[in-house]
Amino acid sequence: MSLLQKICLVYVAVLLAAASLNYIPGLTDAEGLAFGIFALDIFDDALHVASALWALFAALWSKQSAKFFLIVFGALYLGDGVFGFFTGYGYLDLGIFTNASAGLSFTFLRLAANVPHLLLGGVALWAGLKLDRA
Repeated sequence: MSLLQKICLVYVAVLLAAASLNYIPGLTDAEGLAFGIFALDIFDDALHVASALWALFAALWSKQSAKFFLIVFGALYLGDGVFGFFTGYGYLDLGIFTNASAGLSFTFLRLAANVPHLLLGGVALWAGLKLDRA
């Protein structure tokens, strides 16, 4: 198994963990916010699970599939995090289409909600483009 395929397996675990946040007692507050920061709905959970399944299939299929996943997933998630800073909503969950822009903000809540997408997307994109070139 190549390094890229192993990285995809890590993404499977991370994405499934993200999808499970609403279902672990104590991680959501009375308003349904995970860690008191952001709300995940069934659509967000489905996106995380679908992404995890995509990562799993890519990891098990081939090194090229893993590379493709990391590049495409990375670009999509990185872009979603950037949109989150500029508008308060991402495009993967269609938030930019269903909500008015909240404008650019670097508050703690905006950082906490978007940094995970920036990190997941940025690392995936970097890994897909730079690692395991041989």
